[in-house]
Amino acid sequence: MAKRLLEHGYQVIAYNRSREAAEALTKYGATVAESIAELASEADVILSSLPNDYAVKSVYGDPQGVFAYVRRGSAVIEMSTVSPATSRELHDLGREAEVRFLDSPVSGSTPSAEEGTLTLFCGGDEELFQAAQPIFSSIGSQYFYLGGSGSGTAMKLVANTLLGVGMQAIAESVALGQKEGLDRHRLLEVLSHTAVIAPAHLGKLSRADQGDYNAQFAIRLMNKDFGLVLETAAAAKVPMPATAAAFQMNVAEFSEGKEEDFSAVITLMERLARVGTAAAGNSLAAPMK
Repeated sequence: MAKRLLEHGYQVIAYNRSREAAEALTKYGATVAESIAELASEADVILSSLPNDYAVKSVYGDPQGVFAYVRRGSAVIEMSTVSPATSRELHDLGREAEVRFLDSPVSGSTPSAEEGTLTLFCGGDEELFQAAQPIFSSIGSQYFYLGGSGSGTAMKLVANTLLGVGMQAIAESVALGQKEGLDRHRLLEVLSHTAVIAPAHLGKLSRADQGDYNAQFAIRLMNKDFGLVLETAAAAKVPMPATAAAFQMNVAEFSEGKEEDFSAVITLMERLARVGTAAAGNSLAAPMK
């Protein structure tokens, strides 16, 4: 996302706990801040994408965090997938610091970020949403305003519920098809041409056919998002039995300790159904002569 902003003519100041990650942007024209305080005091618009609620609260609310040093009238576009409650808490802190705040989590994996085709779900300051659309169009192909603070992150949890549960349903279906004698390669190929496969899952089928589960959206992140969904649902008193079951299967594959894509639940269901292994995907994917 930072690279695309630079390509669209924005001046970018980058900060990352791992300085090497920020310095990788210097060849595209970015400058590197030595601290969060330096970045917050110099930037007009602050964009952040962080791994979890704890990191977001720390980066913004700590004594050396963003809100301690940000200039009045600046804008914050917070793009992490966190709980709606965290987004609302940050919005309130931003208001105290006289900063405009928008929760704007993104939907899409690494290729979408590189191609600028992300989808953004936005909640909070509607005037900021309107003003920030040139920024959004640099990194995404779609961006939606959902309502007050926490609305963007709520929408992201809704979307990722379907993403995770849908992937588990695909994994079970693929295992069932093989158990009933369908050729794995042909099964995945035909399934990809049906109307029941969502666009977000489509590319996962071709990669599964090749036995490729390298992380585009890591299973550890899906695991974290499942936890957020169920925590939010419990607080709202919304039963989500299918999501809870999918979460348990995600946890089972995540416990393998591999840095792999969330679509690797396919291999889990194949192992449980005793219909083959991930390695079988490579042999079955060979083109026919």
